[in-house]
Amino acid sequence: MVAVTPQDGTRMRYAWRVCAVTSLGLVLIGIAGSTLNVALPAVVRHFRADALESGWILLSFLLVNTASLVLFGRVADLLGRREVYLAGFALFTVASLLAGLSPGVWFLIAMRVLQAIGAAMILANGTVIITDAFPPERLSQGMGVYIGTLSVAQLAGPTLGGLIAETAGWQWIFWVNVPAGLLALGVGAAILRKMPRRPKEPVDALGNVLVFAALSALLLALSTAGSSGPASPVVLAGAGLFVVLVPLIVLAERRAPNPVLDLRLFGGRLLTCANLASFCNALARSALILVVALYFQAARGVDAFTAGLSVLPVPVGIGLASPIVGLLGQRISPYALSIGGAVMSAAGLGTLMLTADPGTPYWVIGIGLFVAGCGSGTFLTGNTTQVMRALPAGSLGVVNGFRVMVMNVGIVISVGLSLSVLTASVGPQVRAQVYAGTLSTLSPVAVGRLMDGFQRAYAVLFGVALLGAVLAALARQPQSTPQSAPARRDSTSR
Repeated sequence: MVAVTPQDGTRMRYAWRVCAVTSLGLVLIGIAGSTLNVALPAVVRHFRADALESGWILLSFLLVNTASLVLFGRVADLLGRREVYLAGFALFTVASLLAGLSPGVWFLIAMRVLQAIGAAMILANGTVIITDAFPPERLSQGMGVYIGTLSVAQLAGPTLGGLIAETAGWQWIFWVNVPAGLLALGVGAAILRKMPRRPKEPVDALGNVLVFAALSALLLALSTAGSSGPASPVVLAGAGLFVVLVPLIVLAERRAPNPVLDLRLFGGRLLTCANLASFCNALARSALILVVALYFQAARGVDAFTAGLSVLPVPVGIGLASPIVGLLGQRISPYALSIGGAVMSAAGLGTLMLTADPGTPYWVIGIGLFVAGCGSGTFLTGNTTQVMRALPAGSLGVVNGFRVMVMNVGIVISVGLSLSVLTASVGPQVRAQVYAGTLSTLSPVAVGRLMDGFQRAYAVLFGVALLGAVLAALARQPQSTPQSAPARRDSTSR
């Protein structure tokens, strides 16, 4: 135990108030994302959106949020972290209000882009605000609470989304964010102190543009492949542009003084394999709730609320595994936990792959979802601990920003890839009904074809999860690690 002086007590009271504010922001963004995953069919039916529009309701947020995370960490250095953080709440709240008033689907997508920018302003700076508030020896406690709130959001989001979609209407999926956003903005303005501005550093504008363009090209190719085929001109053009941009990104980031993608973090085998394993895990797990929610609505014909309840084993597994693994971490190495979590994730996805059928008993599906959730919670705890212990002093902030971006890239690709694989098994005339959740009203033949799509989608995610387990096994801690004492506090963390 660390002795607490009166000065420490005052600081800790402020630190926990800061933790409450930043945790509220994480819950707000987490619930906003997970509610829409379940309620997407209701939104699609209202706007009569086609398959491309339906996918971009989700993907526009993920893409813009991913590409702008590190940018707004840099912007906060120039304009003030508290100011940018609170501005993010304001923008997210206004965009949520306007999203519920959308006259058309593309206006809604535009508001999702604004939501993504506001969310990036919040996520990019929440970690560093907590880091500045907590003493180094108590920082892990604050971070534990902060990250733990994400499980709360994941637990509440799917059920809340289904309930809102069925009772209040799709608009309230967005309007429910308004009072929460106003509360977070008011409390944050009252509690958060101004932080000293960091030395001005140039923003890697070229890197941000190139990364955004490359992700956009790749995502467009993935989202179009299912409907138009892999030989489609759009798919070929998007894939070709991505291939061309990758070496340009590498060249630009090597020359940038403050790169948006710090390629030096791939200098050693441990960090390289651990970050790639994190990417694979994010890709494998991120679309799971969306795909399963569509399965229950499109193949089984249940309502959004029931579908939301059906996917709860995933966040329950994550929420239960994370604290248990945190305790086991004193006896089991994070390297072993990382491998075990990746294997468990693959086992859960393998169960779903082998049992993809409209008549499968729910308890079988529930076990697969729960095992996959437990695996993700175990992997995230082990992988994060392993990487942080391997960092050289002063690099914590850079790696945090990079890790968030890597995982978000996995999320972006996961949604686009899984939706493309899923809907490739049905013809264009019924693809829109998959997103609308009404395919179960058609012939058993159409449902059977969709089951082939679900099985292939699970198979792809299963293969990616296995690759993540292999990479986790390769991320072995070197025998001599003089830098293993992590820099638990870094004012430049993102």
